[in-house]
Amino acid sequence: MYTNQNNSLSLPFPTRWGLSTELAGRPLVRGILTIESVSGNTVRGTANFRGSPIVINGYWDENTKQLIFETPYASFSGQLQIFDDATSRVRHFILIGRFVMKPTSLQTGQYGSWVATTNRVLTGPPQYTGGIPPVGAFLTSDLLIQGRKFYKNF
Repeated sequence: MYTNQNNSLSLPFPTRWGLSTELAGRPLVRGILTIESVSGNTVRGTANFRGSPIVINGYWDENTKQLIFETPYASFSGQLQIFDDATSRVRHFILIGRFVMKPTSLQTGQYGSWVATTNRVLTGPPQYTGGIPPVGAFLTSDLLIQGRKFYKNF
């Protein structure tokens, strides 16, 4: 498993995120987003939608909390939200955004939405409160718990 990184960025790394996408209001594909490193504003990792990791390269803006990354099939952009659950002592990291399919895909030019989540143990007092995280925070976390079992059902 990954070790805790002590960094000043709000985007944790290395981390595994449950990832869910929708195209035209219908579930498209689910998978695992892995953020291996953030160096300066450069993000490196993989997206694993059907059992094979695809290398991603991206850009992180700490000021706006925006992540932009590319796969061979789509371009993704999303905003980071953080929610601290004091009761369960969990910090929820939630990326929510849009994507557009590239010419290498059968759905070229179509737009969709995506949500990715990961959790960390809350080690201090809650800092990010106010409201409830979107339902996607709980749905995508199931992907991380089920791991390989998920891909067998695809």
